[in-house]
Amino acid sequence: MSIYATLWGLKFPREGLALPDCDWIRVTAQGVPAHIGAPTPGLGYEDGDPYGAFLPPPLKTDAQGEHEYMRAVVFVTEETTKGTERSPQEYADPLLMLTGEQYATLSFGELHRRLCDALKDEGSQQPLRD
Repeated sequence: MSIYATLWGLKFPREGLALPDCDWIRVTAQGVPAHIGAPTPGLGYEDGDPYGAFLPPPLKTDAQGEHEYMRAVVFVTEETTKGTERSPQEYADPLLMLTGEQYATLSFGELHRRLCDALKDEGSQQPLRD
């Protein structure tokens, strides 16, 4: 079972610039629900957060595991591999990772710019995080 929920997928210019005859690549937004890793009694994470090494800190949720925001949103392409030595749930070299609050408050124009910048810099193999 995956900890991610697909939010959307859009095509972006592979090199981050929409030029004539450019190649396109699908970017997918993968949301991590608030209850994943949350220290809420009865939700299965009483022994700790198994995803803390690669996700933003868990959120304090209500008794039903709900929170105003998702824990994280991870942006990947079809070329991004999932599963690392550390965890089968970790994406290796995602394009961008935001907290749920950052994602909810970011304009689409700013998100588009940041994803295009990440695609331009994809060769650096460094995920962009806030």
